[in-house]
Amino acid sequence: MMEFSAFRKKWTPQIDRFLADKLATEIADHDFGQIMAYSVMAGGKRLRPLLFLAVLETLGKEIDESALRTACGIELIHTYSLIHDDLPAMDNDDYRRGKLTSHKKWGEAQAILAGDALLPLGIEWIAKGSQNVEMTAVMAQAIGPNGMAGGQYLDIDATNNAAVKNDDNYLNRMEWLKTGCLILASVEMGAIYGQADAQAKPNLLDFAHAFGRAYQIYDDLVDVVESSEEAGKATHKDEAEGKNNTLTSLGVEASRKALQQLIDQAKADLTDFSDPVLAGFLEIYQKVL
Repeated sequence: MMEFSAFRKKWTPQIDRFLADKLATEIADHDFGQIMAYSVMAGGKRLRPLLFLAVLETLGKEIDESALRTACGIELIHTYSLIHDDLPAMDNDDYRRGKLTSHKKWGEAQAILAGDALLPLGIEWIAKGSQNVEMTAVMAQAIGPNGMAGGQYLDIDATNNAAVKNDDNYLNRMEWLKTGCLILASVEMGAIYGQADAQAKPNLLDFAHAFGRAYQIYDDLVDVVESSEEAGKATHKDEAEGKNNTLTSLGVEASRKALQQLIDQAKADLTDFSDPVLAGFLEIYQKVL
């Protein structure tokens, strides 16, 4: 068994090396590959690929190069979403992970195309790494109109929209789709790849639901409790831009309470697993509580 800190210390560098090597060698046009790699290699927690690998660790499965390619495919898709989310037509951010956003560094058209390329490349890596149609379908559904893209649409539609300001059902659906779906997919794909049994899989998915819903509340709290330097991106901007979310609806303290309840629920979902690595992911939320 491995503690979360040791797990992260072991696998984050391997994820980074795989991403850097394959992006440098598998993209024919060097300049375009450099633009794509800029955002992928800008840093970040590698949360989603680590979740996928942690499920395999929890299930006692070997993490080989195929599993690593699959995990890194998830990260490519996540990075695509960040590049497009930062564009002027979306959140119009200048910094991400402490560096200039892709469109600020390379140009808007180049950033759009980098995101457009990372999305199918991520699907390709998942398909090649997993050799599993079900896993590829899980990811495609998680990021499509009934997943992340749909959630992003709802987010845009909710901005400066007084009709949904206090609509808990709308806000919960929006935040789940735009953030939770990809986190759930990372765990669900791990359960499929790791051949989780009929008892383990529902518990893993319940954990992912609680963890994924908690993550957006955490991210919104970061916007008000951290500086731009600490967060690596602009903060204190959601309310000023008319964003409607759980935080702007409930306020800071009630949001912290909701976050703690989800953390407790996620911990309870893991009681049947002796390996502590998945529970360790919940530690990231402590800095905003």
